[in-house]
Amino acid sequence: MSFGLTFEKLLLIGLIAVLLIGPDRLPGYAAQFARLIRSLRDMANGAKERMREEMGPDYDDVDWKKLDPRQYDPRRIIRETLLEDDAKPVKPTAAAVVSAPVRESAYAQRQRLLREGRPAPFDTEAT
Repeated sequence: MSFGLTFEKLLLIGLIAVLLIGPDRLPGYAAQFARLIRSLRDMANGAKERMREEMGPDYDDVDWKKLDPRQYDPRRIIRETLLEDDAKPVKPTAAAVVSAPVRESAYAQRQRLLREGRPAPFDTEAT
């Protein structure tokens, strides 16, 4: 569940609400809550229908999961963009294969320099 609410916590909140509201006012509040949920659902369906009308037949062709911001991964997007190529991929020969230089994190670089007895790099503009 969202906001860290588990079923047990929701049940406890509901039980406390029943005790605070009381049995005589509970049906009225339950009806109000049902109307609120129904109106929210109708608003969501209305927005979906309006979007379908405005976008036309293209609405059904959209891959909504791809547009989900939770799926956003800049590394994947850059990788897919760089790999998009109309040319046929060429198999590299053994002589053409060049290993990428090993990249060292700033922390690893600092630890290596300290082990070697050299001072760690210092950026005067960063402070």
